[in-house]
Amino acid sequence: MKITEITVEYYRAPLPAAISNARYTYATSERCIVKVTTDEGITGVGVGDGGTGLAGAPQMIAGTVESLRPVLIGQDALAVERLWQRMWNPKLIGRRGFTTRVISAVDIALWDLRAKAFGVPVGILLGACHERIPAYVAGGYYAPGKGLRDLASEMAGYVERGARAVKMKVGGAALAEDVKRVAAVRAAVGTGTRLLVDANNGYSVYEAVQAARRLEELDVYWLEEPVMPDNYRGLREVGRATSIPMASGENEYTRYGFRDLLEHGQPGILNPDVQFVGGVTEFMKIAALAQAHDIPVAPHGYHDLHVQLATAIPNGLLVEYNPPEWDPLVAALQVNGLVLADGYVSPPGGPGFGLVMDEVALAAYRVL
Repeated sequence: MKITEITVEYYRAPLPAAISNARYTYATSERCIVKVTTDEGITGVGVGDGGTGLAGAPQMIAGTVESLRPVLIGQDALAVERLWQRMWNPKLIGRRGFTTRVISAVDIALWDLRAKAFGVPVGILLGACHERIPAYVAGGYYAPGKGLRDLASEMAGYVERGARAVKMKVGGAALAEDVKRVAAVRAAVGTGTRLLVDANNGYSVYEAVQAARRLEELDVYWLEEPVMPDNYRGLREVGRATSIPMASGENEYTRYGFRDLLEHGQPGILNPDVQFVGGVTEFMKIAALAQAHDIPVAPHGYHDLHVQLATAIPNGLLVEYNPPEWDPLVAALQVNGLVLADGYVSPPGGPGFGLVMDEVALAAYRVL
């Protein structure tokens, strides 16, 4: 089965309202779609990161895909390891950063194609360790005029709709205010709900230690990315100063980056994102590396992709779930959205990643 064509599309949709974490504000959702076509009529679809808010992102993605076409067209579409090695040229393309995210989108498309060729979901092709996986609802963002009552009501609403774990943002307000915010959420969701907090690299090391110690009494399940992603030693220092597990990896790339993160940062939980790390090919190696250290994996981001991967690995812990009403673009990319029931989600049964797209809705958001 030979690759005959590779194309890329870019989409941007406005969010219902702008949301902020400790470092960034998002008013739009942006994704790319890479399609890999073969001489047997099977097409793989890879949904990739769109670099939300980054000027020139559509052109950068299109240019990177164009540069990869000569090394992919005419090759065996099922030889994913060989194709990954052909794409990854650390002197020019890959290693870290935006071009690795483009490689990820292509690799996701290749795995979607591969699973379709065998007529099975990606999760089955990868091993199918679990039939379902626990999920947490990611919310609790900062917004103008959003008080404690609004925050508590939001997070309690996720529990009412089936969540048994929720995540909220910290690090974007004074520590005393954030402690009040976390306390309000803990009271709203109850003691039986796992409460995760995410600082999005917003703290210095000493600030993170202070925050963690204040939050320990509120039974926080994990503290995610307390310091800048390359500050491995700082992450280790924060982790050693508190009983709250450190979660990290959202901004890490490839198995090499996660090797260094595990060795020097020593997080208790890994958060790789298949759209960042190099695609499914690298994600599975990262998961195996984590398994060798007895460390659980809770993927960051896009649940419609990660439900397939997290259910395929023994150390899958949680997947991040974003309510479809938050993001019209993600809703259009999967009209058969995951159902959160009693704290769990299950992968769809169709071949590949099981994405069923609303082409009419997507057309309204197309940029490139």
